[in-house]
Amino acid sequence: MDKLKELRIVDNFYQTSAFYPMPTILVGTVSKSGQTNLGAYSLCFPYYVAGKDYYAMILECRNSSNTAQNILRTKKCTLNFIPDNKKYFKEAVRLGFPGDTTEEKMKDCIFTLSDSTLGKDRPKLVEESFQVFECTWDDSLEDAKKDKPGKLEGYPPPYRNFNGITSEYGAHFILKIDKIWMKEKYHKAIVDGVKANSFPSVPVDYGYRDSTNFWYTKFKKPISEKIPEKNDGDVKSVKYCADRIDPEIKFTDEACAKLVKIPRIFLKAALSQMVKIAKEENIKVIDENALNIINDKRRKEKK
Repeated sequence: MDKLKELRIVDNFYQTSAFYPMPTILVGTVSKSGQTNLGAYSLCFPYYVAGKDYYAMILECRNSSNTAQNILRTKKCTLNFIPDNKKYFKEAVRLGFPGDTTEEKMKDCIFTLSDSTLGKDRPKLVEESFQVFECTWDDSLEDAKKDKPGKLEGYPPPYRNFNGITSEYGAHFILKIDKIWMKEKYHKAIVDGVKANSFPSVPVDYGYRDSTNFWYTKFKKPISEKIPEKNDGDVKSVKYCADRIDPEIKFTDEACAKLVKIPRIFLKAALSQMVKIAKEENIKVIDENALNIINDKRRKEKK
């Protein structure tokens, strides 16, 4: 068996010192002239996923890029997730090349843009995307509202730790998700139940690049792995937790048996949400039928 060997960590380590799977997205922003600018990015990941009053992504980029300068000025952007298509990936690589103005890079752009429903001051959406997040930069974090556009040769210190201008040439943006849009096929799959053939064709950027090429992998059909079956002890554990959520709402053993696959770390939050819906529906005992009613309401809220 090959032994692991240490590799020196250098700048842009995710590209130069690693093979790191990442998404391929187009970040849309609005230029000074009002035109939508598209830039290709992979360093964009979920940030606030639960327990906050909003959900958020984090985007990491050069602070001199069109994207960063536009976010500093307007605070608005779109995250456009493009499907696996060689033509689209080639265009994403072109759009990601630094130095071009918005007018130069967007002149022959192959993507179709449509207006946002959130306002005329928002960047347009890429219609070819399988999903789009419309976002607003939360510049209140770390007092990042003090960071302004205009310094294209590098920003002087002091720097923020995680939001705004974070280094001489770098920026991080905590992006509040205002809307998630999705193609009808995939929207239906998430609401009604996902199967292997319901997944969008998602290109995965390998992270590593050399002086001449970006590398990514073609989409293949996803495979599933069954969650381990639970035993009677797990049902009792769910029952124990459920009985302590609210004294006015009771869960039957049959209902608890249907909830054993919820990971323990999320169980209390899930049960609390069910109790909240049960009270709204004037349900005192959550049995299998009541659980169906509650889950139907949760699905409707998702829509």
